Amino acid sequence: MRLSECRAVLTGASGGIGLQLAEQLCAAGAQVLAASRHAGALEAVMRRYPERLRWQAADLRSGDDRQALLDEVRRIGGVNLLINAAGINQFAMLDQLDESRLDDMVALNIGATLQLTRLLLPVLRGQPRALVVNVGSTYGSIGYPGYAVYCASKFALRGFSEALRRELADTSTDVLYVAPRATRTGMNSDAAIALNEALKVGMDDPRDVAQAVLAAIEGKRSELYLGWPEKLFVRINGMLPGIVDRALRKQLPLIRRYSHDEDEPR
Repeated sequence: MRLSECRAVLTGASGGIGLQLAEQLCAAGAQVLAASRHAGALEAVMRRYPERLRWQAADLRSGDDRQALLDEVRRIGGVNLLINAAGINQFAMLDQLDESRLDDMVALNIGATLQLTRLLLPVLRGQPRALVVNVGSTYGSIGYPGYAVYCASKFALRGFSEALRRELADTSTDVLYVAPRATRTGMNSDAAIALNEALKVGMDDPRDVAQAVLAAIEGKRSELYLGWPEKLFVRINGMLPGIVDRALRKQLPLIRRYSHDEDEPR
């Protein structure tokens, strides 16, 4: 799919990977309808690309807001690209999370994505070519301590992407699943960043991640995994999970220590 021919709905566009996707899509000539609760840094991108970028305030956990987004899509004549980039995370052991935070992660990371995709699918299928892009995570393939709920939502997103791709195999709409590794965004708490540094985990710039996603869109990829050695760990975990179990067990005391740091007032 040529980026200059894309008419996209982009969620999670106010920061991180989503913000970079908005900017790079517009720079490539695409038309973008960006949805997020707050415009934030997206306002600067709108000033640079006033003819290419529209923003709609939307809490995608709300059925009314999702319907309003669909109404706007119809008003502008349809779209051929949906990028589900909205998501939230919290580094914490399961019993450190309160009920509302757990519910929020599941509702936004997987529930809202499924519901919005369901709503927009008839519009997408009406196009000569269309694509759904789901931004997942390496943690959608590797269960990692301190991220149990986030992993649950991203494992579900990966399964959804695979099933939907097969469901649409005889249509003109395809599905791309993207799995970034740790990325330098505002989603990461101080404790999560400190843990990554202690474990010497590589963190990507969201600009580079967005560039790789857009290259995968143009390259008609169905899956994109980013980062080394993370891609290797995904393969090992799929074939020999016991090896990963033993490696992560050695890290567990450090993970527990930093997760408790997350609870300390700042």
